[in-house]
Amino acid sequence: MSCASESHAYVIFGATGNLATAKLLPALYQLHCLGQLAPDVRILGCGRTPYARDAWRDVVRQHLGSADAGSLESFLLRLDYLAGDLEDAAFYQALDAWIGTRDCGNNVIFYLSVSPEFYVPITVRLAQTELLLERTGWRRMVIEKPFGHDLQSARDLQHELNTRLKEEQIYRIDHYVGKESVQNLLVLRFANMILEPLWNRHYIDHVQITHAETIGLDGRASYYDRHGGATRDMIQSHLLQVLALLAMEPPVSLEAESLRDEKVKVLRSIRPFDPSQLASHAVRAQYAGYQQEAGVTAGSHTETYAALKLYVDNWRWRDVPFYLRTGKRLKERRSMVAVRFREPPMQLFQGMGASTAHPNWLLIGIQPDDTVQMEISAKLPGQETRTRQITMDASVGNPGERQADAYEDLLMDVIQGDRSLFLRYDEVKAAWNIVDPFMRGWTDDERPPLQYPVGSWGPKAAAQIFGQADREWRQSLSCNGKPEGEC
Repeated sequence: MSCASESHAYVIFGATGNLATAKLLPALYQLHCLGQLAPDVRILGCGRTPYARDAWRDVVRQHLGSADAGSLESFLLRLDYLAGDLEDAAFYQALDAWIGTRDCGNNVIFYLSVSPEFYVPITVRLAQTELLLERTGWRRMVIEKPFGHDLQSARDLQHELNTRLKEEQIYRIDHYVGKESVQNLLVLRFANMILEPLWNRHYIDHVQITHAETIGLDGRASYYDRHGGATRDMIQSHLLQVLALLAMEPPVSLEAESLRDEKVKVLRSIRPFDPSQLASHAVRAQYAGYQQEAGVTAGSHTETYAALKLYVDNWRWRDVPFYLRTGKRLKERRSMVAVRFREPPMQLFQGMGASTAHPNWLLIGIQPDDTVQMEISAKLPGQETRTRQITMDASVGNPGERQADAYEDLLMDVIQGDRSLFLRYDEVKAAWNIVDPFMRGWTDDERPPLQYPVGSWGPKAAAQIFGQADREWRQSLSCNGKPEGEC
């Protein structure tokens, strides 16, 4: 395969951290194996750990131990390491010297795989050393979420970045949007005429977006308790992005700005939150034992489970509820979209024999199942007119077909300068505008969060945000004839 990238250097701040070793370096290795990195591309790891170059290569070799030996060794030759204090001017002078001695076309990607409190100090030092100036090549900066911890901090961070970078140099990464199954939402929406006439308030009853994890905090409890929470960690970024893709109008093209324009319109159309409706529109909870996790503040109200009911107040979606939920230590690891359609105006077959009416569902698996399913009613064999629910199931990928990790696609997009799947600042601002009022409502509520058992689907009270008896959380992709409440 021919190289798809031009010469450049990848500079990873926080190269010894979990994100870099678990995601970034494996993704860059796969791009190397696929021939997507130009031969002279170099990768510089930066951090406080005083590694020599060969020692860091040994660390990376251990993390990529199952890789092909020949490909791994050629990949390791791309790696170098620079140790130092990320707030020390001397470190950035050494970084400037390193870049100056590399044949990278003066093109550099700076990846901030560090805690958010380092975003501004690193940017300031890079600017002072003139490492962000685009004289004869391009300079790009990749910033991980969270982009701020509320609207005001996001504004402050944006102001600091704007004084030193052009907007087109900033890549706010959300790996969730890079997943194949999430990108497939665009294809389902706009490449299938069978769906478009039904994709509106006249035919859709409601939409559920779920991200459930079985894992806990894995040593991140202190950071999560101070800066995270399920709402900030997942809903403000990942799940609102999925909502935007589901609800957006057709863009005029697939170019970055056209796509992002339509997503912003959706987020700005979210109905403003009425604080008096907190109990009916939001639920927060903690898994049993969270308070005993090392690093969690005594009496902490930080939620490990959150569910919100949102409305998109525009012509297409007026009064159709979108239910978003996420949680840790739940029963299954599952991310999915469940679209329930309205029932026919007359239930002609209801009450015949053992039949019960079943609504139609469109189910989109994100992880671990990358699949699309449609549930419809069909006749049972026999002389009597009795119905059952059947599932039309289509796996998105082919058996044995390798799917690229989200970071592979996103890192390649940074190299190519494609910002379609990266967040624009007005997207971030609109998302914080949605989430902040809920967070303030919970802050003002002195009652502790609800508790839910580890291994459950969360607090039973989460059903209260539906507000009507015929709606329930969809727990799995396939009902297989079970009552809806067991799905």
